[in-house]
Amino acid sequence: MRVRFGANPIIWSNDDLRELGAATTLETCLTQARAIGFEGMELGHKFPREPAALAAVLGRHHLECVSGWYSSELLVWGAREELTRLTPHLELLRAMGSDVLVFAEVTGAVHGDLGRPLGERPVLMARDWRELGARLTEVAAATAAAGVRLAYHHHMGTVVQSEADIDALMQATGPEVGLLLDTGHAAFAGADPAALARRYAARIVHLHAKDVRAAVAAEAHRGNWSFLKAVLQGVFTVPGDGSIDFGEVFAALADYSGWVVLEAEQDPARADPVTYATLGLRNLRSLVARGGA
Repeated sequence: MRVRFGANPIIWSNDDLRELGAATTLETCLTQARAIGFEGMELGHKFPREPAALAAVLGRHHLECVSGWYSSELLVWGAREELTRLTPHLELLRAMGSDVLVFAEVTGAVHGDLGRPLGERPVLMARDWRELGARLTEVAAATAAAGVRLAYHHHMGTVVQSEADIDALMQATGPEVGLLLDTGHAAFAGADPAALARRYAARIVHLHAKDVRAAVAAEAHRGNWSFLKAVLQGVFTVPGDGSIDFGEVFAALADYSGWVVLEAEQDPARADPVTYATLGLRNLRSLVARGGA
């Protein structure tokens, strides 16, 4: 594997439940991330969105801009309107030298609502998959023409959550659409991340590495919790601290080239960011080295 290690600021400050880590400054996050050994950061809500300001902030800490999440409503707007809405984000990533764009369809999604259970998440019919696939392929072709590969992020509480959803998305889209494999979201949804890695290795262009506490995930499904309740109860942790077999994942991605981004959506008051990010990066380095070998 030819990889670089980045981090997502959600380890320090949550984007969907912003009271988690609200008091942690961006400077603290970046200072700690660099000291731990990360080479780059994905964007979060505390980052400036003007290229010069963002470059200055990251440059002070010798960190690169890995990518940034974009919330799409393709099923509402269509491809042309969504491309117009996407342009400022795309141009920011281009200016920062990022070569992937994290993209997720959030029409009807429940992942950002603490009070809505995962059982209420939207589910697509066959005609919806065809429409989403065509629109998504058009958007991905446009971002590729601008030099940025679209990396679709399957996510709990959205239209692309389960293994069947991921399969349907990949079948409905052209090769222009890359897949972001999020090990934690895959496992929480009941999928095998290693099986997904084997099946879609050629289309995986970005990797979010987080682990799952299987007992918490099982309780979340039994109780039909909301996504954010599961986060608060500790469903996610860093690689090596949960139930996912990352050795199998990285063995399946021996030819992967790109960023491996550490994530752990936890309450930073209960899970110290420095402790967990240090543990996660140490484990990732070891796992990738073994997988590459």
